[in-house]
Amino acid sequence: MPMNLDNSKTVIGSTEYIDLKSHNVLNVPAKIDTGADVSAIWASDIRVEGDYVVFKLFGQKSSLFTGEDIRSSGYKKSIVTNTSGKPEKRFKVRLTIRVKGRTIRAWFTLADRSDMVFPVLIGRRTLHNKFIVDVSKKSVDI
Repeated sequence: MPMNLDNSKTVIGSTEYIDLKSHNVLNVPAKIDTGADVSAIWASDIRVEGDYVVFKLFGQKSSLFTGEDIRSSGYKKSIVTNTSGKPEKRFKVRLTIRVKGRTIRAWFTLADRSDMVFPVLIGRRTLHNKFIVDVSKKSVDI
């Protein structure tokens, strides 16, 4: 029986290049992870200054690192289960991203992803009602 695909949803692969529109960082490799609840982005030098969480995108080992301080007043604190299965406290911020030509605002936890293959992980909450994941497709080969 043929599957009826919703035309309002964009088909993406298990890996994609994304743009961080809000910070003019382009072609960031991202893992699309339907097993992860929330999205995460590599951040370093994370600190609170008054009403803001301040951080740098990526880390000095990354070719994407600019050293620019990003300030976010609309942040949350959350506890997430990390890749080792352990609870971890993280800050969560909203970022504007573009995936396959579609621009969206989504919540990302700030995490040290320096040991991960992909600096960005896109989870179910970001994907929900926006994308269909075709795991046979990949845009990024790492």
